[in-house]
Amino acid sequence: MKFENTGIDNLKADLNRLDDVMNEHGLVRAGQWDYDRVTYDRKFDLKEGVFYLRVQGYAVEGDVDTFKATIQLLTPLLGKHYYPHGVEYGEGENFPSSLVNQCKKILEKVTEEVSTFAL
Repeated sequence: MKFENTGIDNLKADLNRLDDVMNEHGLVRAGQWDYDRVTYDRKFDLKEGVFYLRVQGYAVEGDVDTFKATIQLLTPLLGKHYYPHGVEYGEGENFPSSLVNQCKKILEKVTEEVSTFAL
C-alpha cells in the first residue's frame, strides 16, 4: 500500500538529521542501505500478521556510507511479511484500519519534523 499525498516524497534532507528523526519514530535504517539508497523500516507484529512501514530514499548528493549525503525521500509503503518470501505491498493485501491510521500519524509527524530542516 502506498501512502500518497503525505508530502514526504517532496522532501530532501541531510542523512544524519534524517536518521535521528526516523529513529525517534521507530523507523530504523540499520543495515538497509547502499552507497546511493536508504530504507527505513518500522515493524508491527499484530495478530493479523507482521507488517512493515517503509520509507525509502536515494542520495541526490554525497554517499550514504560516508554519512555525508542529501537524501530525496520517496512515497512511503506499508507491506505485509510472508515467510519465507518477503514483504508484499500489493493492492490485494488487507491492512488493519487501525494500523493504517497509526502509520498515517507517524508519517505526518515525520513529515512535519523533517520539513523544519529540509533542503
